[in-house]
Amino acid sequence: MRNWKLLLVAAALAAGCVGDVGTAGSGDDPAQTADTPPTGRGIGTIQTYANERRPPRGNGISYHGGPVMLGDVGAHFIYYGNFTADKAVLENFMNNDGGSPYYNINTTYFDGAGNHVSNAAHLASTAIDNGSRGTSLADSDITAIVAAQNPTDTNGVYFVLTAPDVNETSGFCTQYCGWHTHATIGGLDIKYAFIGDSSRCPTACEVQSTGPNGSTGADGMANIIAHEFEEATSDPDLNAWFDRQGAENADKCAWTFGATYTAANGATANMSLGGRDYLIQQNWVNANGGLCAKSFP
Repeated sequence: MRNWKLLLVAAALAAGCVGDVGTAGSGDDPAQTADTPPTGRGIGTIQTYANERRPPRGNGISYHGGPVMLGDVGAHFIYYGNFTADKAVLENFMNNDGGSPYYNINTTYFDGAGNHVSNAAHLASTAIDNGSRGTSLADSDITAIVAAQNPTDTNGVYFVLTAPDVNETSGFCTQYCGWHTHATIGGLDIKYAFIGDSSRCPTACEVQSTGPNGSTGADGMANIIAHEFEEATSDPDLNAWFDRQGAENADKCAWTFGATYTAANGATANMSLGGRDYLIQQNWVNANGGLCAKSFP
């Protein structure tokens, strides 16, 4: 998170996990008022990451009373500006993420009534914004870009995916590679995220110059999309699941990939979805003491 201390981190392909690792259990107390609340911007860049540790509890992540996203969660892609990344790579990932062993990790998260997240998600829509607010965007511009689509899906996440010449001035490439949040738009609680083109800052927001699909921007962006989608699912209003220092589930495993293999084009990959190879970060399993993994169980 942006209020944490920053430090240099080791190579992005390390298999270790970020954050505290708890003891066995199915979650923590419903309210942990001493915990630092999340901002939705905890992924950091490859070079910078938070390391403020506190004693772990339960599975190393706590439930704080807020909602989770239940049922089949929809993703809405808004391609912004002179978008050049390979859309097919991104859309294939989202069309095959739900129902996968990877997305099944999210089923270890639940609400106060014991309702678990489902292993169901899909690409609900795509839209194009040719650059209505220029190439230098503030956080408020991201909200406005989403609002311009007249969003109505309260059980979905609207992703603003930007072109490589677009900057998000609150910290893209220096403090984060993407973020998620929510806002009241048209009287509805709308969840949305910003994902910048990783090729704008390859040493900060992607781990290899050419990804397994041969698209530097899209391969890097797929990893960030996965991160923000997992967090929006388990912590859509920033008041559900996070650990003592405010790290959400994907934050705890950011820039860790587990076992990898070499794709046909020589790039590194760690999973296959919909006939394509991807290098996607691990996610935090809220079971068995807590751990970073690529699949569950």
